[in-house]
Amino acid sequence: MQAGPPPVSVPSSAATPCVVIDTQSVLDWCFFEHPTCRDWLSARQAGAWRWIATPAMRQELACVLERGIGGGWPRTPAEVLAFFDRWVELRPAPAPPLAPWPRCRDRDDQKFIDLALLAGARWLVSRDKAVLKLARRCQALTGLAVLPPERWLNPPP
Repeated sequence: MQAGPPPVSVPSSAATPCVVIDTQSVLDWCFFEHPTCRDWLSARQAGAWRWIATPAMRQELACVLERGIGGGWPRTPAEVLAFFDRWVELRPAPAPPLAPWPRCRDRDDQKFIDLALLAGARWLVSRDKAVLKLARRCQALTGLAVLPPERWLNPPP
């Protein structure tokens, strides 16, 4: 996150590509300020992409922050949740189709896959190996790129 005056919000357009960001990657960006994520906010402010999530994703983030993360990090949990609320577009949780569908070994991560696929997101950013294993199937199904934060630093066109 960047210090200084409050950012100016850019109105979202349906033509702007969407991204789903998993909890660990949100923490890397908003809490730990990992260098990999340093340009994400300026790209979001410029309208390069829209960040979408569900209430369950926000709740998962709140629970992780509530459990506590040791160390002297630059942001408080309240600041991270305020950042989330400021920049994310909340969507209702989609119901996955009955047809064959990519299923994650970790049921807690299925919500990220379902939203990304059903909302037509261009990217799903995750460090989770179980999610990343589904990259080929997701790409073939809808063109969704499932990739780690390091590869999303400069999102592909």
